[in-house]
Amino acid sequence: MPVDYRAPLADMHFIVHQLIPLSRIQALPGYEEVDDDLVNTILEEASKFANQVLSPINWTGDQEGCILEHAVVKTPSGFKDAYQQYIEAGWISLAANPNFGGQGLPASLATPVNEMWHSANMAFMLCPMLTAGAIEAIEHHATANQQSIYLPKLISGEWAGTMNLTEPAAGSDLSAVSTKAIPNGDHYLITGTKIFITYGEHDLTENIVHLVLARLPNAPAGVKGISLFIVPKFLVNADGSLGPRNDVQCASIEHKLGIHASPTAVMSFGEAGGAIGYLVGEENRGLEYMFTMMNNARLAVGLEGVAVAERAYQQAAEYAKERVQGKVPQKSGKLPILHHADVQRMLMLMKTQTEAMRALAYIAAAEVDFAQKHPDEAIRQSSQRRVDFLTPIVKAWSTEQAIEIASLGVQVHGGMGYIEETGAAQHLRDARITTIYEGTTGIQAGDLLGRKIIRDDGVEARKLIAEIEAEAQACQNHTDPDLQLIGHELHKATQALAKALNWLLTAHNDQPQATLAGAYPLLRSFGILCGGWLLAKSALIVNSPSYSGQNGFASQKKASAIFYTHEVLPHVAGLVQTICAGADVAKAMNDGLADLMNP
Repeated sequence: MPVDYRAPLADMHFIVHQLIPLSRIQALPGYEEVDDDLVNTILEEASKFANQVLSPINWTGDQEGCILEHAVVKTPSGFKDAYQQYIEAGWISLAANPNFGGQGLPASLATPVNEMWHSANMAFMLCPMLTAGAIEAIEHHATANQQSIYLPKLISGEWAGTMNLTEPAAGSDLSAVSTKAIPNGDHYLITGTKIFITYGEHDLTENIVHLVLARLPNAPAGVKGISLFIVPKFLVNADGSLGPRNDVQCASIEHKLGIHASPTAVMSFGEAGGAIGYLVGEENRGLEYMFTMMNNARLAVGLEGVAVAERAYQQAAEYAKERVQGKVPQKSGKLPILHHADVQRMLMLMKTQTEAMRALAYIAAAEVDFAQKHPDEAIRQSSQRRVDFLTPIVKAWSTEQAIEIASLGVQVHGGMGYIEETGAAQHLRDARITTIYEGTTGIQAGDLLGRKIIRDDGVEARKLIAEIEAEAQACQNHTDPDLQLIGHELHKATQALAKALNWLLTAHNDQPQATLAGAYPLLRSFGILCGGWLLAKSALIVNSPSYSGQNGFASQKKASAIFYTHEVLPHVAGLVQTICAGADVAKAMNDGLADLMNP
């Protein structure tokens, strides 16, 4: 049977208190009261809720799935009660604006809490995750009146939010959006169909606030002609009460590979004449506004990757401790498979990469806090540039690795992993969507290369590499031979990636296809290097005389850095070779697919 989730509190506390560290967050205006006691209490209580309320309905929800009857979606047993407990405890408002009922806590504290929710029950957490994105978009771009109507209800969790971008003929290419918005007095009439709308219809809340991309009459072609609209499921009266049902319906829900407990809806707007919608901000700036929501969601999806990887690791580790099979060299009797070298290798690959991914996601969240709250404008701008740079890496690298980690989890189980009752397969199925959500891996890689590296001539990329190189030097200068080795290998990886970066910046004008062929290897290289950097930094912390944590945790953290250095970090050199061979790779792809491209 599936293993119950247990939050990895020791690692979470270490990253928040030591690696970020928390003292830097406490120094920001408005976060002075975020002390150790508050953080520890929140993480402990969140852990209990994740373990006791959300985790038990994860597997049952997957088995039961959602049901659509008469345009109404019924979520699995236990979900509605769990959601009510979730909002009553105030979890959804943790990092939201206090002016509208939020608690105003930092992203670096909300991030580990959200990781727990995703690990405990990813399908459940997708609803609050999309609501958080809607909150951010409305807070940044809607009118004061719209904010007063929608934000308090969204932040309290009484209402949920969605993001409606994709259409049958407009997937990732949003320039093809064809949903129409016709002016009609103080509102607009929306007509069209949206697909793949997560929690587009459900029974968890009394109202659903859809954020919808649509075109006005005579709007410019392409992405410059898209506007953003608030389209509530139920219209809202002047006194804030709910009015009549809007002209928006769930036409169907998808039958999916995973996340069965999360309804993915086909939404139909305007079948009876037009759904009433309200323009957000200015006309034709909808995609710009939606990216506020999307960037929030991209970091959140990256965190999903961390979360499902952790859940897959816990499942595999427990099975490896219990399953007795085979003989272990130089040991007598039959022992659990945990003692076999290859099983240990797989578990350590799962464990160390998850720790690296977690550290990077939390560091990105801390940069969000600095970008929003630091009193020095130059530091705010610098932190925002770092957030922008890390976002595609956190999103794509973490989710790609989550699939590999969940697949390793199945492998640790052997044949039993392929059987649904063990629960290992669910994590692999659930993980598979994360590389597609909110922009595929290819889109993230192109974003990193084009918008984040080529556009600023590699300034931010080189800045990050320089910081990693400084950590490598600190390790090399240490008296501990293990840290010296880590530093040496980290230095080799930084030099290799710097070489690839130089090649890309030199070649992109004359060889665009060759550089684009290296976009994904580049993103993966940055992910692996950042993971090695943060594990090396962690090893330095636990090896310092001032570290006061438990010796057992310290030795394991150091072991993670050593293993990662030998097993994962060397992949950077191979990926760099692929990047720099971009012209040959591009030609081979063109020639190898000639029968498809030129039938």
